[in-house]
Amino acid sequence: MRKILIILALFIGLTACTDTAPRGAGDILVLGDSIMAWNGSAAIPDVIASATGRSVTSRAVPGAQFDNDSTIASAVGFDIQQQFPGGRWNWVLVNGGANDLSADCGCGACAASVNALISPDGQGSIPAFLQRLRAETGAQVMWMGYYAGSGSGSFAGCRDDLVEIEARIARFAARTPGVHFVDSEDVIDRSDRGLFAGDNVHPSKRGSARIGAYLAQEITVREKRSQTPASSL
Repeated sequence: MRKILIILALFIGLTACTDTAPRGAGDILVLGDSIMAWNGSAAIPDVIASATGRSVTSRAVPGAQFDNDSTIASAVGFDIQQQFPGGRWNWVLVNGGANDLSADCGCGACAASVNALISPDGQGSIPAFLQRLRAETGAQVMWMGYYAGSGSGSFAGCRDDLVEIEARIARFAARTPGVHFVDSEDVIDRSDRGLFAGDNVHPSKRGSARIGAYLAQEITVREKRSQTPASSL
């Protein structure tokens, strides 16, 4: 099982400068925390837009939890589920969970928080939301896994729990049509410090570029795969 980066996203005003699509329709929608939003106009969603030539709308907010029951937090996007604007989309990309573990259990005894997000048998707020996205948008839904940290600043106390969360999401995706799991760790080498920002947690611009290009490639490949006639396989 791959080791996954533990992210404690900061509550700072960094947002991806992608297209702002009108409520009701769009091509690619991105929801998540600071890993998606980091690096301003060079954030992961912007890279996806550049690589694909497609319209990408990002609602990702630094510090967002996947499940934040604060009314104020939800209103400003700190609840990832509340970032969803509704409407029809072709793809919805989602990440999250690290801030939940930090806020809810201090990256300590987190079994209850992990199970609330996704249980061993694939129940919980994450699978429920991914299924809701499928039902309401008709979109292909892609969950992006965190990458392994580069050392100090990687919040190792949460690491094992995020590994478990994402292993469960990967299993859920494998048996759920239209839901995909893609691990950003596939393209982030934790020994290459140039891929990390100064806090050793968030991606540098080069790191965001690498992840964004990888997600763009995965979207394109999976679309082509779904359009291939069965008789040609």
